[in-house]
Amino acid sequence: MNHTPPLFLTARWVIGPDGPMENGCVHIEDGRILGVCPRHEVPATLFEDAPNAEHRDLGEACIMPGLINAHCHAPMAILRGVADDMELLTWLEKGVWPLEKEFTREMTFLGAMLACAEMIASGITCFADMYVWSGEIARAVEAVGLRAVLSEGLLGFPTRTYGSVEESLALCRSFMEEFKNHPLIRFAPAPHTAFTTVSKQLVESYAMAGEFDAPWLIHAAETASENARVQELHGQRTIPFLDSLGCLGERSVLVHAVDLTDEEIEIIAARGAKVVHCPRSNWKLASGMAPVHGLAEAGVTVALGTDGAASNNTLDIFGEMRAAALGAKVREMDPTALHAPQALAMATQNGAATLRLPFSGTLAPGQPADLCVLNLAAPHLQPCHDPVSHAVYAAQGSDVCLTMVAGHVIYDHGAFLTLDYPALLDAGQEIAAHMREIMDRQERQRCEDARPQDSD
Repeated sequence: MNHTPPLFLTARWVIGPDGPMENGCVHIEDGRILGVCPRHEVPATLFEDAPNAEHRDLGEACIMPGLINAHCHAPMAILRGVADDMELLTWLEKGVWPLEKEFTREMTFLGAMLACAEMIASGITCFADMYVWSGEIARAVEAVGLRAVLSEGLLGFPTRTYGSVEESLALCRSFMEEFKNHPLIRFAPAPHTAFTTVSKQLVESYAMAGEFDAPWLIHAAETASENARVQELHGQRTIPFLDSLGCLGERSVLVHAVDLTDEEIEIIAARGAKVVHCPRSNWKLASGMAPVHGLAEAGVTVALGTDGAASNNTLDIFGEMRAAALGAKVREMDPTALHAPQALAMATQNGAATLRLPFSGTLAPGQPADLCVLNLAAPHLQPCHDPVSHAVYAAQGSDVCLTMVAGHVIYDHGAFLTLDYPALLDAGQEIAAHMREIMDRQERQRCEDARPQDSD
């Protein structure tokens, strides 16, 4: 690694490993955090002793850990606002899947670029993704400079990237081999669900995750109808079925986990499996409210995800923190069910643990310099008595003014430093026009198919 000059960031607040610190300073060097301390503890002779050091005073702002979006479908950014107001399985089978069949590699890449731009502008420094043509997503992530855990979604039927179950597993392995030493990107196996895959994919991909010390990601128990389908196919609900295959363990990441019984929560906790909570997507699709309080009480690590922009419709983890905290209170009818510090941990430390990242998700010395900065000068963030409370209950992604990954600033006060946003915006408009043509064509075909046939 090339040595970089010391960087000292100061701000009104810093959310450090021990909690909020007023008038704090973060010392960064060679992509890592060397120290976090009150500003008055920084030696007065600092810049004499280190003449190459850079100091940025961010003023009325809060420096906080970079946010981790533990579940996303990045290319679906180009389906934002399409197929709204539907139940999950109808949304998938009637709204989303017919359009996704029209995707090209370039559309997948541009959708991922739009998602990455949205995420870095809202303080996300790492995300987990499940999709097809995941090599195109990796290309976008490399271009933007984010961290990511990517997956070629495994399905029990042919897709645009593989023609058989065996090919799906071989492609998964090839990506994991290719990126196993990448500094910012790693791959993980990701069966789509227990009812859209076959047992061979579940069992062999789980073993592959162990071989590469990777997480194993799966949509699980998202709705009652999903559990009913799994019951019909396998004679058990999703969680007991996965457990019977030996696919529940500390590397298992159960995305959604909405429709759970108390016994299933106990199984998840006993196996050490993790959960990713996507509250706003679950609410929009009327999938239900995940038992986050019960999971946490049982000792289950719960992270936060946005899901795709087609079902959210934004990739804003601040919104997910607020929804998680408020939703837990309403579900349990208890205002103490989920506190603000717990919600922030779900978006940072818990995300790192869930995705088996090699760092803690905090601004602790020795950790990668992955951080974001909230502009606290906005009226809805004043006055600031507690920046953790503001991050969870008052802030939104658009309040982020700076995002840094591995010591590199990639978003700075509206400027995208690693991508040409005007060109990306133009490309996005072209894709939008193309998608509208596709939707019009599909609607004409549906009308034609529904027309009564002339009889002889």
